Amino acid sequence: MAAALARTSRTAARLLSSQMISAISSRGYAEEMNFTFAAANQVFYANANVRQVDVPSFSGSFGILPKHVPTLAVLKPGVVTVYENDGTAKKVFVSSGTVTINEDSSVQVLAEEAHYVENLDTNAAREQLRAAQSSLATAANELDKAIAEIEVEVAESLILASG
Repeated sequence: MAAALARTSRTAARLLSSQMISAISSRGYAEEMNFTFAAANQVFYANANVRQVDVPSFSGSFGILPKHVPTLAVLKPGVVTVYENDGTAKKVFVSSGTVTINEDSSVQVLAEEAHYVENLDTNAAREQLRAAQSSLATAANELDKAIAEIEVEVAESLILASG
């Protein structure tokens, strides 16, 4: 009985694997990743070919490679790391936004605000954190409290990214 179950499991796994391979190849996945990354203040990449992108999202940080499963995620404050084909890595802090991964391996990161990590000022971020914590402590209503909590989260993420 156990041997029959093992054979059935192996056969099912082979069928599943061949069906998955067929489905993936029929979807037209590319070997390259066409990448666009823009914010209200700057366009960082416009239809560039990159090797990998790591993003911070509310469902967890994750890396994106060519052939990644199509995904839509909300970015949380943190660092987007772009690994270019020449081996360099560029780090950009984002306050919030979205990442869209399409079936054709194209990726779009749209950020509310973004800045290269090397341009961040740790002292200014600490001052921003103090002001946000003060706003949180004196919030008069739920809306003011929610806004202050977001400001605290962004400031804490800025300090982590710049330090």
